[in-house]
Amino acid sequence: MNSLVATPPVPPHHFYEPSRLSPSRPMSTPTHTPNRKRKADDDGNDHDGRMSASPTNSPAFTPRTLPSNRHHIKRARPNVSGRPLSLPRLLETLDTNALRGVLRSMCERHPALMDEVIHTAPRPSVASALQVLRNYQSNLQSSFPLGGSSESDYAYNRVRQPLGSLLDALSDFTPHFLPPNETQASVSLSYLDGATDIIHALPRWHTPQNNLERDSAYDEICKAWILVIREAAKRGGGIQLQYGGWDQKLAKHNQNSGGKLQAAVNELGSSLGWMHRPDAQGYGSPGGNDLGSIREQLLSGTYGLGTPVKVGPW
Repeated sequence: MNSLVATPPVPPHHFYEPSRLSPSRPMSTPTHTPNRKRKADDDGNDHDGRMSASPTNSPAFTPRTLPSNRHHIKRARPNVSGRPLSLPRLLETLDTNALRGVLRSMCERHPALMDEVIHTAPRPSVASALQVLRNYQSNLQSSFPLGGSSESDYAYNRVRQPLGSLLDALSDFTPHFLPPNETQASVSLSYLDGATDIIHALPRWHTPQNNLERDSAYDEICKAWILVIREAAKRGGGIQLQYGGWDQKLAKHNQNSGGKLQAAVNELGSSLGWMHRPDAQGYGSPGGNDLGSIREQLLSGTYGLGTPVKVGPW
């Protein structure tokens, strides 16, 4: 019992003695083992420890949310299957001829759509109508056989079908540009000018019977000229006939047709009141030029200028 004497406590200065050289040094420093190498596992654990020690829950730390591209990326359809094109996309693939065929087929199956298409479609212009006629004219020229006479009966039989198509189109377009369907005389005259040029280019044949279609076309276009001239003369004293050189253009057409438009030339002269001779063949004669010159002077107000004035009795 005497041997188990309590050991007196060790004074505190035996465990720790503050440094006299650095009084601001921390109370305790970690103990390092200088010769011990750190393993890769220790580094990983140490890194994770540092990351977990970051103050993520601190009020000063605000995590940044990455922008979402959900609204910018088009979502793929879950079910991919074939389907027909919509009507707008289908119409984009059709050319002019295909569209015409579709409209024609629809109007044939549903006659009630004809009036709707006619009233919806824009009114054809002179340029568009003449272009269609020129297309028929090109088809006619390309149908001629190579070699041989272009005025023979064999050539006529080869081009008979495209020739008929051109004449039919001419007969259909001409009434559209005539009064009362067309109220502007300038539009009617412009169309007749171009249509008459197309008739001039129709082929001539050795057999007179084959030329009957060409002569009939001249007869129809001459009647159209007369109708337009008469209607234009009723409006404004025929002012639209006095400008544009229609007298000279019609005289040239009459010359190219071999006098087949003489009735239209006479009608124009009668409407203007400055050509009354029934035996005149056109405005190419000296008398026609004098009358035309007088008309121009009257319209411009220069008639009589430069003419000496006679004084005294006549």
